[in-house]
Amino acid sequence: MKMTGSQIVLACLKEQGVDTIFGYPGGAILNIYDELYKQRDHFRHILTSHEQGAAHAADGYARSTGRVGVCFATSGPGATNLVTGIATAYMDSVPIVAITCNVTLPLLGKDSFQEADIAGITMPITKHGYIVKDVTKLAETIRKAFRIAGSGRPGPVLVDIPKDITAAVCDYEPAVIDTVAPEKTWNDEEIDRALTMIAKAKRPYLYVGGGAVISGASEELRAFAERIDAPVCDSLMGKGAFPGTHPLYTGMIGMHGTKASNFGVSACDLLIALGARFSDRVIGNPRTFAKNAKILQIDVDAAEINKNIRTSHAIVGDLKAVLAQLNAKLEKQQHEAWISEVRENERKFPLSYAEKGLTCPYIVEELQKAVPEDAIITTDVGQHQMWAAQYYRYTHPRTFLTSGGLGTMGYGLGAAIGAQVGNPDRVVVNIAGDGCFRMNMNELATASRYDLPLIEIVINNQVLGMVRQWQDLFYEKHFSQTVLADKVDYCKVAEGLGCLAIRVTQRDEVAGALKKALAAKGPVLIDCVIDKDDMVFPMVPAGKPISEAFDAQDLKKKNG
Repeated sequence: MKMTGSQIVLACLKEQGVDTIFGYPGGAILNIYDELYKQRDHFRHILTSHEQGAAHAADGYARSTGRVGVCFATSGPGATNLVTGIATAYMDSVPIVAITCNVTLPLLGKDSFQEADIAGITMPITKHGYIVKDVTKLAETIRKAFRIAGSGRPGPVLVDIPKDITAAVCDYEPAVIDTVAPEKTWNDEEIDRALTMIAKAKRPYLYVGGGAVISGASEELRAFAERIDAPVCDSLMGKGAFPGTHPLYTGMIGMHGTKASNFGVSACDLLIALGARFSDRVIGNPRTFAKNAKILQIDVDAAEINKNIRTSHAIVGDLKAVLAQLNAKLEKQQHEAWISEVRENERKFPLSYAEKGLTCPYIVEELQKAVPEDAIITTDVGQHQMWAAQYYRYTHPRTFLTSGGLGTMGYGLGAAIGAQVGNPDRVVVNIAGDGCFRMNMNELATASRYDLPLIEIVINNQVLGMVRQWQDLFYEKHFSQTVLADKVDYCKVAEGLGCLAIRVTQRDEVAGALKKALAAKGPVLIDCVIDKDDMVFPMVPAGKPISEAFDAQDLKKKNG
């Protein structure tokens, strides 16, 4: 059948099962939006307040549902506004397809109005990028984009389409999209070698990363940990893959990980990394990281093997499938003495915060009491992000959405919108610092436009908290440009954007505010005013061994 390029784009999205698109229109993409208008009964389009919000929403949709997220943008600044969102998705292995439109073919490369080489700009931050200059190649390109985005180690793919290609006509052949099973890329000898390493270990430790969430390996991971009888820590991206309430769980590892996890990994004799890439925020000093241990790494991406940490043995493959094969052959282990040692460290070095006054850890714990177990928590980046990772016990995968690799301030509210749209029957809460909220509060207008019942918790300390913490500890308290104390009233801002707003300044107000927010029909902002000097502990200075994690008590002793 004959179709225009715009019709082909939407037909290919239907083939992929797409029914939700996040975006913002403009001149170059008008043909697609006109076709979208004609097919508005099939597609739900969420008009965000800014293209970056659309990219983050597609990301949050993808992370929370496991499906490929889709966003649209026009040429020039519309396309470049997606860049931070695409880079965020790339660093955290999130499958999104970003479809942009460009100036017509005769105008390409001539510095035309609203022209930008978006395929070139995004080359380092996408799994692949296309510019489609032949309408007969359009359907094949979009199908490839979805296949690349969702297979192997997922990631973002960009498809840029000149405006005249969206108007051109060609024959279109429908296709049936088959689900591609993960390819087996390992052999039995590699499995047997891993089993031998596990059998010989006296002090094994499991380090769980985002790959465990992406591969859907939660059940296999829990069985694996229990069969080995090993303590389990996770990275920021791995949260929820292993239940945070499980007796073997010891908390996060790394710069703001628990002392139990950091000390345990430093003392173990076998560290098994599961879908984890040994980020610098996890390993601290690579020369001292797990120096007493052999390293067994299982990851779908061969490029991650021996990239940051040298391994003793590695298996490249889909984590869920590899763990299933290991579990089938793995004999039950017992490590009572080792588990007791780790638990003693948990007892000696618990997470703690001030017993009086309103603090973010207290708010996070009250939040967990108030929401269902399957609630989705998104965050922005900074102190509040670490507190949300430390004090909330995630028990399900895809319930903690945060920018781990890029550390994108302004990520959380867009991601919460995507998560709420993709999971309309679930509670969605974004926890943001006031510095981050300034970067994305325009998206409250999006939430109110669509009556999305999400909750925005602003941890308001009137400073850039994490940067200020570094200035306090390492820069002689030179608080250069980190003070936000001004005349902004976040409750009035939220009300002006069509949201219910609640201000909280005392502990005894938190539970009531959450109850009121959960009962609301639309978006709610809770402005939580906390002390500017609250800090995140434990902490490992950048580049230092994780065995040197310190907390507030250590700091008091050091300073006399």
